[in-house]
Amino acid sequence: MTVTIHDVADLAKVSISTVSRAFTTPDLVKPETRVRILAAAGELGYQPAPGPRKPVNRTGHIGIIVSDLANPFFTGVLNGVQARARQDDVAVLFANSDQDPATEENLARNMARQVDGLVLCSPSMSDEQLRDLARQTFVVLLNRHCEDIPSVVMDSPGGMRQAIQHLAALGHQRCAYLGGPKGSWSNAARLSGLRPAAHEHGMELVEFGPFPPRFEGGLQGTDLALAAGATAIIAYNDLVAFGVLARLNARGVPVPDEVSLVGCDDLVFAAISAPPLTTVAMPAEAAGKAAVGVLLAQLDDAPRASTDRSLDTYLIVRATTAPPPA
Repeated sequence: MTVTIHDVADLAKVSISTVSRAFTTPDLVKPETRVRILAAAGELGYQPAPGPRKPVNRTGHIGIIVSDLANPFFTGVLNGVQARARQDDVAVLFANSDQDPATEENLARNMARQVDGLVLCSPSMSDEQLRDLARQTFVVLLNRHCEDIPSVVMDSPGGMRQAIQHLAALGHQRCAYLGGPKGSWSNAARLSGLRPAAHEHGMELVEFGPFPPRFEGGLQGTDLALAAGATAIIAYNDLVAFGVLARLNARGVPVPDEVSLVGCDDLVFAAISAPPLTTVAMPAEAAGKAAVGVLLAQLDDAPRASTDRSLDTYLIVRATTAPPPA
């Protein structure tokens, strides 16, 4: 039976990411921990898979693949990517996978031949596909976590906890969540914050979905939330929230007098919607800059280069939340 990195981590009583760093960036691991990991690897006969070779002749190009260019969130990410790449005089090639894993993998493998490294934003490929790609070229994940691959994530759980705290303070006791795509890493991250926060505040959380992360998803989910008797709705993202606003308006349900609404992303339209949308701000542009910084550090083999980063999120309270009707 093939010995895996999981086996080494279990024997050495450390995390998988610590085992990976012991072989790839040993300076980041305490000497006594690294000795224990190497001893476990030797005992099991474990051989780490070779990573991508440093490009001998740099192309001066990096690639980024986004999952849905129609979503303005990814425009913010691209702005950050280009701004950071420009600082090092690096050109950026980008592509849109349109949320299709097969298209995404094909784009990534083709682009890997033309660039020094890749940033994958909200990728839908499996963990194994991502690891296989990371053996071909340098990869940084944005808005997705996968063991052994550098990543930049936004604190979605923390943002969702803030949303629940806000709604609970207003007096809401029953909240509907309109979830994102099936299998979405971001959707799972949001739920990991929503569920315990709702339990802590004695709020009933009713989950619906999956829905497409677009305006149409909000149109589909609103009637279900109303039928469930929810006095507040949290949408997977702002686009879904705008669909909710449109459907509530069509049904003559006033926001926030009868139903409160919270989105996620803080798109530019959130501040000018009618009424302005309460939402969890996600630092898209900062995440794009951070992802490029992590990728360039990997290419330069910078000492003590950070391989994983988490960026803070925060709730912006506007006019779509208020106390529930008496």
